[in-house]
Amino acid sequence: MEGTYYKERSAVLGRDMEFKVYGHGGVPVLALPARGGRFYDWENNGMPEAAAQLLNSGKVQLFCADSIDAESLLAGDAPLRRRAEMQEKYFLYLTTELAPRILELTVSAKAEPTEKDAKVETSAPKLWCAGVDTGAYQAVNCRLRRPELFAGVIGLSGLYDLSRFFGDKNDDLVLRNSPILTLREDGILDKKTLGKADENRMILCAGQGSYEGDALDDTQLLADALKDQNLPAHLEVWGGDVSHDWYWWGKEFGMFAERIFG
Repeated sequence: MEGTYYKERSAVLGRDMEFKVYGHGGVPVLALPARGGRFYDWENNGMPEAAAQLLNSGKVQLFCADSIDAESLLAGDAPLRRRAEMQEKYFLYLTTELAPRILELTVSAKAEPTEKDAKVETSAPKLWCAGVDTGAYQAVNCRLRRPELFAGVIGLSGLYDLSRFFGDKNDDLVLRNSPILTLREDGILDKKTLGKADENRMILCAGQGSYEGDALDDTQLLADALKDQNLPAHLEVWGGDVSHDWYWWGKEFGMFAERIFG
């Protein structure tokens, strides 16, 4: 599927960042790759095709972002604080630079809004996020920390327990970027706003097949943490043939996207 390529400067990260856009209208979805992945991984693994009908009919747009996992989550030899700082910078890039840019591009693709339309546009966030593997973690992190910006999230085979990457050492930035830990704390997340959403604003899914063990454990752990805080989420655990790979993520994303945006 043809997409539009962008390469733009990030002040937060101090470098050019690439992303690619698919579709011509509808709900914008920030799409995040698996660990160590690139912006083109969604295209290379058929994810736009999984939602082709929605993209072609103008119901959804995909904005596929790059990652910097090699400097944060996967930079095991670097000092913990440096890695945590890079993760926080990536979060800020997604939420303060890329997300506004996505909304700008979405609005510019529309006709000039009327005064009535403008009121509707500002009444609630329209941007969604979705991710696979560590991308699911990044997407959930965005939704939990910025619910006024992100209307919902689809997390597929997510790795949400950051102790897998950062260990158990105490660090304030690790805490802020750890969904399971922040849910247990008061004053970090806007739980009032999150609590008003219906369960389909937090879609969590994992399989029980090959290489899904960690993702299944973390997905259940996150779902339990949300439940403990009386925060709505929709959890689906797929069968023993559902492995940790793009084939199944495409099946899952296509189904959930049709359910939400169709």
